[in-house]
Amino acid sequence: MNRYNSDADDYYVNLNLNTEMELPDGRDTVLHFFEQIRKGFPELRNFQAQENGDLVLESDKDQDFYRTVAIEARRLVSDCSNPESLADAYKQHELVLELAPHLLSISLLDCEALDVTFGFDFTYDGNHDEVVAEALGVGSAFEGLLEGPRPQKIVNFEPSLTIALDESCQLQARLSIETRTNAYQVRTGEFPDDQISLYLKIRQYWGSGPDTSFVESFRRQREVGEELLQKSVIPRVVRPLAQLIATR
Repeated sequence: MNRYNSDADDYYVNLNLNTEMELPDGRDTVLHFFEQIRKGFPELRNFQAQENGDLVLESDKDQDFYRTVAIEARRLVSDCSNPESLADAYKQHELVLELAPHLLSISLLDCEALDVTFGFDFTYDGNHDEVVAEALGVGSAFEGLLEGPRPQKIVNFEPSLTIALDESCQLQARLSIETRTNAYQVRTGEFPDDQISLYLKIRQYWGSGPDTSFVESFRRQREVGEELLQKSVIPRVVRPLAQLIATR
């Protein structure tokens, strides 16, 4: 059992390889790449060529645990939702990164950035922005806006912070929260079941470096992400938000 599954309704580990040039979309190239991915993960059996040009190979989304690999115009995507273990998600992402340079002609020179994202979804049928503000606080500088004779209702609060993790600022971590409540719902008090999403993204910009392979960079980034999750994000953000939602 993944140790993060108990903290949210859904949990996922995603990988995005962003390129400077457009990725190949030739029939033989694409199908050969996906066939090699499917050899490693036979449950990836549903292939779609979408109207926007994205090419997607995915498992059965009716299951709680599912995988997706997609070739977009300038992005290679590998998603793993509700994995039984982090190792299971990492194995998929490493296979994608091992095959991409040879089969899709993605070189280190062509890479814009490599993203490793840890995500959490919380289902809540109330004011998302209000519950996020209550769980995490808005900060002393903004508290005055919520004080006064007139009734105050929070209609948007999506905190986000990006930090550099090296001197060159090429390795960065971004923590962000996405809410899905709108002003109409706040005004009427009619809130559907929807999800609050929390993302911790570890991004490695390429540019003139680093002098490493995609797989090696991925391993470094996931270690950084796990460390930030354990030391800060889980105890100070994820669990306070989950605990407050559970009491509503």
